[in-house]
Amino acid sequence: MDDIVVARALHVLAVIHWIGGLSFVTLVVLPVARSRRIAEEALMLFESIERHFSLQVRISVPLAGATGLWMTYRMELWDRFADPGFWWMSAMFGVWLIFMLMLFVIEPLLHLKFAKRARLDPRATIRRLSRLHEFLLLLTAVTAFGAVAGSHGLFFF
Repeated sequence: MDDIVVARALHVLAVIHWIGGLSFVTLVVLPVARSRRIAEEALMLFESIERHFSLQVRISVPLAGATGLWMTYRMELWDRFADPGFWWMSAMFGVWLIFMLMLFVIEPLLHLKFAKRARLDPRATIRRLSRLHEFLLLLTAVTAFGAVAGSHGLFFF
């Protein structure tokens, strides 16, 4: 059972890093970037911070997935994915999958297209990035709330 305790602790740490970083970028970095009068400067600020965080989150997101998978396997929780009362299990997997795809598939594929668009209209690019980050933060907040409440006995269905 010690492996589950370690997996849970690592899972929580990975999620704190990942979602905490998303929160910081969404609620602090992007508003500061948008407040810059020179749009190119705003984009450079965002890209500089995002590049450093992206390297870190490429560790915490897979770690959150690996530890979540391990706990599901060890505690034999597979049936929860079919139970509407445990909707947050599927939501956690869905949010994790979205971020894995964004970090390891979509972002690398669209990097050049993003850079071109950013050069053409940096202000609109920052605005789009802000909206995307706000949506992802809302999605992760609802999921985290559901996961914590659900794992402590609050059922919504």
